[in-house]
Amino acid sequence: MASVKTRIIAIMNQKGGVGKTTTTVNLGHALAQAGYRVALMDMDPQGQVATSLGFDNTLPGLDQVLLEDKAIDDIKINARDNLDVIVAGSRLNEFEHLSSGGIQRGHKLQKALQSSSLNQYDFVLIDCPPSSGLLGVNAMFAAGELVIPVSGDYLSLQGLSRMMQILKRAEELAGHRIRLWLVSTRMQMRRKLTEEVRKRILKYFPGRVFYTPIRENVALAECPSFGKTIFDYKKNSAGAEDYRSLALDLINGRTADG
Repeated sequence: MASVKTRIIAIMNQKGGVGKTTTTVNLGHALAQAGYRVALMDMDPQGQVATSLGFDNTLPGLDQVLLEDKAIDDIKINARDNLDVIVAGSRLNEFEHLSSGGIQRGHKLQKALQSSSLNQYDFVLIDCPPSSGLLGVNAMFAAGELVIPVSGDYLSLQGLSRMMQILKRAEELAGHRIRLWLVSTRMQMRRKLTEEVRKRILKYFPGRVFYTPIRENVALAECPSFGKTIFDYKKNSAGAEDYRSLALDLINGRTADG
């Protein structure tokens, strides 16, 4: 793992549409604006982190790090003040089908991080694919923390049990504990169902659910199409307010139940 100073955080959920990439990009930018040095890594072959920041995902990225042993420092891009990005790259999906290398295939990202300047950063956020394949394994082995975005519907709750199994297995194989956090996303605060889902995750994950729920917000949905974060697009919106607050939750370990 990287130095104690660097918090390497995998952001993962096997269920799509829960705001995983939205959280990676906007939480990362919020931390950068708070004065922290942040890197975003896109482990999802869809490459939406690049798009959300206004970059082309066909640029050299993690595909070259994992498939060709390129150095992270050779392909990282400065995206905003205090914020760097390592895009997925157009060939990242090929890594899922890699058959050579044995057990070391699961540690390629971890080793690449250890030999990079990213271990001098404050935060490294890894946007993970919606699967538990080789890419997800690499993210979990490299990370010290896991953030699971959970949207305000019952299908999200069903996916959580599967994520807990993945986390437990990853900890056994990696040989280190991975600290778990949950964040409520896409919350329609006036819906009773949303409130019920939030109560349920608070009951089952005491001390693990961040204080700030991310409200469903039109500006959050719009900004990726412009290659902008919520802070570039509408810095005074509810979405920007929520992600600033979520950044404070992450910095201070602030949870909904104290």
